[in-house]
Amino acid sequence: MDREVVEQKLESLRHCLRRMHSKCPVDAAALVADIDLQDIISLNLSRAVQISVDIGAHLIAGMEVPPPDTMGQTFDLLAQAGVLNNALASRLRKAVGFRNIAVHNYESINWEIVYSIVKFHLADFSEFAKVVAVELEK
Repeated sequence: MDREVVEQKLESLRHCLRRMHSKCPVDAAALVADIDLQDIISLNLSRAVQISVDIGAHLIAGMEVPPPDTMGQTFDLLAQAGVLNNALASRLRKAVGFRNIAVHNYESINWEIVYSIVKFHLADFSEFAKVVAVELEK
């Protein structure tokens, strides 16, 4: 695992989280009505997922486990290795599902669900970053 690369990715993840926090509207209706906010939120949420998967792949590369077959499996492997708890791994795996919709089927995004993710679940990424920081110290 390249510590410097992981640290840079952690900073990119923090940037995405700050951006979403600063742009999150007061309610879901505001997000539904504002295409610019939709772009900012979906891009940064997609990036946060991708960066988390990339970080997970770096951690896995330093372990004696086969590489994941899917992006979501990255978090399952980290849970099996005891790096993540199962609940966090499950929530991050679900975030991959959002990322896939955002990248491959953008027109079907439910902005009320996205609002809920940004309002109530960004802490999952912060928790992941804290776990990774602990792993870097080992």
